[in-house]
Parts: sequence; structure tokens; C-alpha cells
Amino acid sequence: MGSLAGKSALVTGAGRGLGRACALLLARGGARVVVGDIDEAGGEETARLIRDAGTEAVFVRADIARAADVQAMVQRAVESFGGLDCAINNAARFIKPKPLAEISEEDWVASTSVNVTGTFLCMKHEIEAMLERGGGSIVNIGSGRETTGEKGLSWYLGAKQAIYGMTKCAALEYGGKGIRINAVAPGPMWTPALRETAAQNPGHVEARQAHVPLGRIAEPEEVAEAAVWLCSPAAGYVTGTTLSADGGYTLI
Repeated sequence: MGSLAGKSALVTGAGRGLGRACALLLARGGARVVVGDIDEAGGEETARLIRDAGTEAVFVRADIARAADVQAMVQRAVESFGGLDCAINNAARFIKPKPLAEISEEDWVASTSVNVTGTFLCMKHEIEAMLERGGGSIVNIGSGRETTGEKGLSWYLGAKQAIYGMTKCAALEYGGKGIRINAVAPGPMWTPALRETAAQNPGHVEARQAHVPLGRIAEPEEVAEAAVWLCSPAAGYVTGTTLSADGGYTLI
């Protein structure tokens, strides 16, 4: 990914899991990275890991449900690195799985304020910065289950399908202005959340793994490869698409 040398990148939810993997891989390719997260300890650790490897990085604490936080985070990229070339919108908020009628309005608002509105706010301010830059690339993290459903996850899959819709519409609107906008659909990954679930309920992980034709759970770095590739000039003719990195999960 040396083609990212000198580029300015932003990753949200970069304090751990897939977001951290994306930030580290961008940096390995030569990009200078703004690490965005609401978790200060995790975000600072990601930025430190990047700097220790010899690449520039800054951490910005941001709640992407707040427009002012998002605007300040993007502005930090512009001020620190001269502009914004690529962004990976990975931050998400999770609530306990429940049937739709049992989801409280408070939980619904808490989840969609990040998972839908937060992604909209990130795209809005990233696009504005990229228009000033003369182009760029945005990657939104969706879900490998976008063509299916699952009990208890209307709040999650509803948000991810909204993200796919925004991705396609924005790709049409800004492709002619040099901005490519795509999404990645991950399958099951060994994120911190899944490791916690595995410790409590090994059967859950076994069931997930049995549903993957490749026969295993992905490491976050494997999905990060897809997201970072979409950021790179190597994907220069790719826009408005969703790239599945799910081990074939949705084939079954």
C-alpha cells in the first residue's frame, strides 16, 4: 500500500478492533492518520502504535453523534496534515439484541444517532474537506448480512442498510468531483466484542464459524485490507460498490 505515502487519512472507531486494524494498515502504507474514537485510552494507544512504527498520527476524541465533534475531528486532519484524502467510517454503537417491539425509544435513538446519523455527519464533513482537496475516497463499514435478516438486530441491520443507501447516493453525487465512496461488508471477525461473547457463550462462535464457507472467523486485519485497498489509488475506478469480506458468509 505504498501508494498511500503522504496521504492524510481519518478512521473513526479506531480505538480497537477493525478500526485500529484499518488505522495501522493505512499508516503502514505511508498515510498520516487521524485516529477518531470516543474511547480516549484505546484511541491514544492506536495513535501511539502508529507513531512508534514511524508514521505521523494524532488522536481526536469524538462522539460522531455530535456534529461539532465530527466537524472538529475533520478539521484536525486538515490542520495537521494539510487536507483529507481518505476516510474509513467504522464507529458504531451497540445495544442488546431485542425483538423490534421490545426496543425502547431511548435505545433506538442511542443506536441510530451513531450508526446512521453519525455516519451521515462523518460523510458530510469528510466530503466538504475532500471537495476543497480536489478529491478523495470514503469507505463506510457495513455488515456482511446486508441481504439477510437476523432476530434481534433490526436496530443494527436497519442502520447498515441505511449506510449502503447513503453510500450509493453519495457516490453518484460526488464521483464527478473526484470523490469515490464505497462500503465494506465484513463477516464474523475476532473483534474484542466477539472474544467477550466467545468467553461467555462458545456455542455462539461455533455457530457463526459453521456458517462461513471458509470455515473460520476472520482477523480484523483481513477485513482492513479490503477497506484500505478501496482507499488506495489501486481502486481508482471503483465507486458506489459494497465489497464483501465475509468468507462467503452470505452465500449460505
